[in-house]
Amino acid sequence: MQFPEEVDHIHTRLSQVLEPTPLQRNQYLSDLHGANIWLKREDLSPVRSYKIRGAYAFLIEALEENPDQEVFVCASAGNHAQGFAHACNNFARKGVIFMPQTTPQQKIMKTRSFGAPHVEIRLVGDGFDAANKAALAYCEEIGGQMVPPFDHPRIIKGQATVAKEIVEQFPEDERIDRVVMPVGGGGLASGVTRYLSELGVSCEYSFVEPDRAPSLYQSLLSGKQVVLDQVDNFVDGAAVARIGDHNFELLKGFNADAVTLAPTNGLCTTIIEMLNVEGIVLEPAGALAIDALKRMPDQQIRNRNIVCIVSGGNFDFERLPEVKERALKFSGMKKYYIIQFPQRPGALRDFLMMLEPEDDIARFEYLKKSARNFGSVLIGIETTKPGNFTLLTDRMDENGMRWEDITENDILSNLLV
Repeated sequence: MQFPEEVDHIHTRLSQVLEPTPLQRNQYLSDLHGANIWLKREDLSPVRSYKIRGAYAFLIEALEENPDQEVFVCASAGNHAQGFAHACNNFARKGVIFMPQTTPQQKIMKTRSFGAPHVEIRLVGDGFDAANKAALAYCEEIGGQMVPPFDHPRIIKGQATVAKEIVEQFPEDERIDRVVMPVGGGGLASGVTRYLSELGVSCEYSFVEPDRAPSLYQSLLSGKQVVLDQVDNFVDGAAVARIGDHNFELLKGFNADAVTLAPTNGLCTTIIEMLNVEGIVLEPAGALAIDALKRMPDQQIRNRNIVCIVSGGNFDFERLPEVKERALKFSGMKKYYIIQFPQRPGALRDFLMMLEPEDDIARFEYLKKSARNFGSVLIGIETTKPGNFTLLTDRMDENGMRWEDITENDILSNLLV
């Protein structure tokens, strides 16, 4: 069978247990960008992520090949674990999931609920590498079948079913001009592009990565797979140090210009925006495609039909304060300063008089009294007019005050704020 036929077969099997996720034209984003913006809502799948497709596809083909396979194994602390658990439960097969010991209890409980009573969770090590190593060793020991999160042809076929549904759901009298999708390990991007290309759908593609985890971008620039020295895990659903082998083989023909890098704090503004305006809950990786619309060239979007794949909505609301903080800082509406105040009566009042009516002190903390004539203060200020910060710093300079803006200083901010 050709690849599209293989994907069609997987989708037929999937449809017996999973409803297609909706493709929705979003009026707010369409008006904002002067285009027809369609959202493929993978956040509305049973596990709130497209990862369930690849997990099901893997088990479907593995059991067609060997119906007697009893044990499947994976290593994951995120969406792949939940999709895997759901699939194991459906096929009544034992699943063993290795998770880092640092995995939040909420994710453990959610994964267990999807897989009960067929799934066992084992907590190993402090990160994914330790959990993955233990999973591979366990597989070899008991003759289990390892189910990787992205780097496998079966996973790619499963994720490609997203593209099949897009084609079937898009209005027949309209043309898809561009598909925008997030990239982590590359399973979704490689599956979607291969399916649409081999089906003969003529459209452009935009890939989106976190700016602090640009594994595809750096690999395309180098012409070979690159292992990143450091990865910021804030966008945990797409924080991959090395794109998969099978995935890069299918994506290496694209130019690095096809990749948009999303700044982490900017991504937070999109999460807050979609929550407040549209009531859509997105995890950081799930917001990548929507966020990219703000950063792509206008000629690629305006007056065009754009499909954005919303990859997931497993957002931990305990992270909301941090997301709001990052969004305010990115928008220029919140800053942190260390200021040396004169140790005299009225010094604080004089400083308050430098603020504009829109400015609000969100944090005020004496760090220490380092000398008799001044004291250091950590101060956080929120405003609705970012230009007010320029007025403030000008006034502090005019008054001979010593100050430092530590908003973008990650080391100091993480220590003090």
